[in-house]
Amino acid sequence: MNVLLVAVLSAVGFIIAYRTYGRWLGRHVFQLSTGRPCPSHQWEDGHDFVPSKRSIVFGHHFTSIAGVGPIVGPAIAVFWGWLPALIWVFLGSILIGAVHDFGSLVVSMRNNGQTIGDIAGRVITRRVRILFLLVLFLALTIVLAIFGLIIAMVFRQFPQSIFPCLIQIPIAIVIGTRLKRSGVGLLVPSMLALLTMYLSVVYGNTGILGAFNTWASSLSIITWSGILLAYCYVASVLPVRLLLQPRDYINALQLITSLGLVMLGIVGAAMLGGPPIEIDGEIVRLPLEFSAPAINPMATEKGAPPMLPFLFITVACGAISGFHCLVASGTSSKQIEDERHALGIGYGSMLLEGFLAIIVILACSAGMTLTGDAWEGAYSNWAASNSLGSKVGAFVTGSGNFIAAIGIPTEIAIALMGVMVASFAATTLDTSCRLQRYVVQELAAAVGGRNSKGEPGFPPLHLFTRKHPATLLAVILALGLASIPMSGDLGDWSLQSAGSGGMILWPLFGATNQLLAGLALMVICFYLRRRGRKTFFLAIPLGFMLLMPAWAMLDDALIGSRGPSFLQRGDWLLLTFAIATLCLEAWMIVEGVILFPGIFGRREEAAPPPVGRTEIDGSKVQAGH
Repeated sequence: MNVLLVAVLSAVGFIIAYRTYGRWLGRHVFQLSTGRPCPSHQWEDGHDFVPSKRSIVFGHHFTSIAGVGPIVGPAIAVFWGWLPALIWVFLGSILIGAVHDFGSLVVSMRNNGQTIGDIAGRVITRRVRILFLLVLFLALTIVLAIFGLIIAMVFRQFPQSIFPCLIQIPIAIVIGTRLKRSGVGLLVPSMLALLTMYLSVVYGNTGILGAFNTWASSLSIITWSGILLAYCYVASVLPVRLLLQPRDYINALQLITSLGLVMLGIVGAAMLGGPPIEIDGEIVRLPLEFSAPAINPMATEKGAPPMLPFLFITVACGAISGFHCLVASGTSSKQIEDERHALGIGYGSMLLEGFLAIIVILACSAGMTLTGDAWEGAYSNWAASNSLGSKVGAFVTGSGNFIAAIGIPTEIAIALMGVMVASFAATTLDTSCRLQRYVVQELAAAVGGRNSKGEPGFPPLHLFTRKHPATLLAVILALGLASIPMSGDLGDWSLQSAGSGGMILWPLFGATNQLLAGLALMVICFYLRRRGRKTFFLAIPLGFMLLMPAWAMLDDALIGSRGPSFLQRGDWLLLTFAIATLCLEAWMIVEGVILFPGIFGRREEAAPPPVGRTEIDGSKVQAGH
C-alpha cells in the first residue's frame, strides 16, 4: 500500500472520528456545559489550580501524554509487521484511548481535580483507593527512573540535540515570568521561542556549543538522571504558569511543526524519492515504499513473543495508555477554564498522538530505507528491535530522512527530530514528578495524614501532604531506583553502571500501564452508571483492557512463552510484583461485579476539597501546602 495514502487516510479518519464519535460523547454521555464551574476557578491558588486558555492546556496535556511512548512502542511493534501495529493504533486511539483520556479528564474535573485513583475510592469502594494509589505510585517511580535514561541515550546518540533542549528551559522561564507580569498572550512569545530553538538546532552544534554538546554527551547516565530529577523537583513545585505551561506550549508547537515537516517530507519522498545518496558512484533518490512486511510471519522464530496479547502491551501510548489518566486527572483537570474545552484537550490530544504513532510506524517501516539502510538490519531479531535506544534511533533516522527528502540537510533534519524526542521525554519527566507529588500527598492523607475532620493526623504522614516533602520523596526514590545497576547487584555499582536501575522493573511496566488504563475505564464506567448514563460503549474496551494486560503479565510471570519466565529465572522482585498486581486486578473486578448492579442512579458521596485545602460556609480557605 502506498505510504502517502496511509498517512492521508489516517489523518482524515482521525478528523472524522473527532467530529462524530467525540462530539457524541461530549454532548450525550458526559454532557459538557459551560455553566458548570471548573476546579481551576473553584480552587484557584496560582500554583496548581490555574484557569488557563484552551491552547495552553492543550499544549501542556499533549506534550505530557506524548513523550517517547508513542515512539518506542510502535517502533518495536513493527517487528510483527506494520499493518497490525497501524490497525491497533488507529482503532485503539479512536475507540479506547481517546475515550479513556476524555473520560478521566471529565470525571476528575467534576471531583475537585482529584486523581483517578482517589476518585476510585468513592465511586467503587474505599478499599480500592489505597491499592489504586499504590499502583500509581510504583508506576510513576518507574517512569521517573526510566525517562532520565531515555533522555541520556538520545543525548549520546544525537549530541547535537543537547543544547537546543537545554535552552528551552530558560526561554520558557523568561516567557512565563513576562506573562505573569504583563498578562499578554502566549502565542507570539512562544513562536519567537520556537524560532530561537530552531536556530539553535541549525547553529547549536558549532564552535564552543559543539564542544559543549560533545562534553555533555559523555556524562554518565546517572549524572544525567541526577541533573534531570533536580530539574523535575524545581519544575514540580513552581507555579504551572512559570515553567510547565510555557515549556509545554513551546513543545506542542514544536511537535506540530515537526509533524508538518514530516508530512511534507512524505509527500516529497512519494513524488521525488528520498534524499540524494551515492550508490556505486551514482547519485540516486530511492523510492518511498514499505520495506517492512505488512505481517511478519517470521517474528516468533526470531525471538518475538506472540503477537496476541503482546502487541496490545507493546503499543501503549499511541493507542491507549494508563499513564494518560494520571496526566488528565492530575494536572490538566486543574487548569481547564471551561468544561467544553475538555473534548479537544482530552479526546483531540489522544487522536493527535495516534497520528504521531502512525508517523512513527511509517518512519520505521519505510523512512529508514530512503538512505539505503536495510529494515532487516535494524529488525534482525527481537532482542535487537526491543532495545529502547535502537528504536528511538530508528524513528529519528527514518523521520529525518522524510524531512531531508524536501531539501533540508540530513544532519539538521535528524537533529531536529532528536530534539523533539528528548524534549517530549523531558516534558513527560517533569509532569510525572508533579503527578507523583499529588499521589504521595493523597496516599499520605489516605493512610493517616489527616483525620476524618480534615485536621492534621499522624505527624510523619501529615508531613507528606505538603508539596515540598512529597516532591522530595518522589525524586529521591526515583534516583535511588535509577542508581541501582541493571544487574540488581549493588556489588557491581560504579559511576558507569549506575543509571539503568529502572530497567529492572521495566519488563512489567507495559502490562501494568495497560492494566491501569483498564482500571481507569472501570472508574469512568462506575461514575456514569451512578448517574444513570449510557455505559454500553465502554463494555468492550473495558473488558479488553482488563484481559490483555492480565494475560501478558501472567505469561511474563509464569508461562514464559517468549523464553524463561520470571519464576524460572529467579526474578523474585518481578514475580512478586506481577502476582501482587494480578491479585489487585482480581480484587477490584470482584468488588466491581458485586457492586455494579445495585448502583444505577445512586451517586457517591461528594468529593472532598483538594489535599491541603478546606471549605467553610461556602468560602474556600487554604489550610496547607
